[in-house]
Parts: sequence; structure tokens; C-alpha cells
Amino acid sequence: MALSTPLFSPARFHHQRNSTPATTTTRPLFPNVPRRTQPRPSAIPPLSTVDGATTLAVIGGSSVAAIAAVISIADPEKRRQQQAEEVGGGDKEVVREYFNSTGFQRWKKIYGVTDDVNRVQLDIRVGHAKTVENVIKMLNDEGSLRGVTVCDAGCGTGSLSIPLAKQGALVSASDISAAMVAEAEKLAREELKASSTEASPTPIAMPKFEAKDLESLDGKYDTVVCLDVLIHYPQSKADAMIAHLASLAENRLVLSFAPKTIYYVLLKRIGELFPGPSKATRAYLHAEADVERALNNVGWRIRKRELITTQFYFSMLIEAVPA
Repeated sequence: MALSTPLFSPARFHHQRNSTPATTTTRPLFPNVPRRTQPRPSAIPPLSTVDGATTLAVIGGSSVAAIAAVISIADPEKRRQQQAEEVGGGDKEVVREYFNSTGFQRWKKIYGVTDDVNRVQLDIRVGHAKTVENVIKMLNDEGSLRGVTVCDAGCGTGSLSIPLAKQGALVSASDISAAMVAEAEKLAREELKASSTEASPTPIAMPKFEAKDLESLDGKYDTVVCLDVLIHYPQSKADAMIAHLASLAENRLVLSFAPKTIYYVLLKRIGELFPGPSKATRAYLHAEADVERALNNVGWRIRKRELITTQFYFSMLIEAVPA
């Protein structure tokens, strides 16, 4: 599922950069997603909710000082506690409830091809598509994926699982949301059935979909991928999740997360002051050094890394291998 990182995430903020996002020479996986030119950024870019309900433009040093003063007395943790109390649990319960209800409808649109999305949602769709495209290129750098076992942890609506299956990978896909898993399985049956009838020399193996939280996953896979999931959990829980994912992988572990920097923390805190009419999941940023430390602690090292950004989406993508 997303986050979003954020795609990316229900986090109520965005970022826009001067640097050019990583690009690939592979054929676009999402032909309906437009390639957009980034506008020139202001001192601090506009902030918006995923629903586009709240937008705040901040320009100039005096505005930053004023916002910093407001942030200093804000208490986003109070809203997080209220969310947990409403569903009777912690982070995991909040995530499951959200992506089985309003979150499912929202992200189904973002991940899909419908035109019924606003500017923010469309931009997040572009960012997520870039992440998926770059992951597939990353995996193909080692050769053909035919027969390679892949665990897609947090599969969402199957935006990665389905193209991997088309390339011959043996995919086990899971998500904490039963609604997401049902949608992914439906789309996979439709798309893979169509692909199988197109003069395919070998049959395409249907991914195995199941509703499971990340900690419940088991088995061994050549490659484990977990995109835009860590944003829903604090670093203390993310450490254990990274260790568990690494225990499932034999050769490669691919992760994405919302990077924690002073600048992004400021944007996130501003966004929490304008949560919009609908509640979303809690959003956590992770320092790249913390993620790398968690990998090193279980005997893995980062081999590749790249930052993927659009106007409203930013995600650090890493590939780790046994040290």
C-alpha cells in the first residue's frame, strides 16, 4: 500500500524540488499518467491535503518565522491518539481501518486510471508510478525476472505485483487491507488473463494474494519489496519490520520511505495544522541513517539508493543486499 510515502501517503504535506528526479529509459508502465513539468518553486512550496481541500502558500522569512511559532505550540500527537482511540488500537489498527474504508476508496482512485482525481492526487499518481517503474528497472538490472520469487509486502491494488507477474516473476503479494487485496486480485485476473491471450510463449503465473500484516509474513523469497509502508509506523516499529523483511529475503530487499530531514519535518508539521475534513493515517518520516542502521544490524547493506520526487510526493528508494 502506499504512503506514501506518502503516493504517496495520506500525509498532509508535499515538497517540490529543483533537482531532476531519477529517470529511466524503460517503456513507461503507466501510459495514461502524464509527464508534468515542475513549476519554479517559491521559498517554501505550497502545502495541500491529499483531497486538495486545504492549500497554504508560504513565502518569505517572516512567514516561516510565524509558522514556526505556531508549530511550536501545535500538538499533532493528540490527533494521533484520538485516531487510535477511535479504532481501539495502535498504528496497525489505524492503518487497517483506514485502508479498509475511506482510504481504500481514495487510494483506489489514485492508483487507478480514472480521471476523477484532483491535481494533488494526479501528481501523487505520477510519483507512485515513477517509484514502481524504477523498482522494476532496479530488479531487471540483475537479469530476467522469470521464475524469480518476489514478496510484495504492502501490495496495495497490485501496481507492482501485476507487472512483475507479466515478466514471469512468481509473486506473493500481501496487504494489511482486505479491501486492497480484493481489488488487486480482481485487477490481476483481468490484466493477466488479457496478457495470456496475446501470443505469450509461456503462461503467466497469477500472484498469490492474501490479507496479512507485515509482521505475519513468512517464507523465503529471492527478493522482498516493501513500498510506501514504513510511513505508517514510527522508527521503533520500523526497525523490527525491516529486520523481519530482511529475514524473508535471500538476495535483495527493496524499501521506500519518506526521508526525514529538517526541511521535510517542517513541511510535515505545517501540514498537520491543516488536516482537512477527513482523517488519514499517521505519517512518520525516517532518517536515511536510521534505516541504514537497521539494515546493518541484521547483516545487510545498501547497494543502491535514489530519491524520487514530484510536487506532492517524495520517497527514498533503496536496494539492500546481504553484507
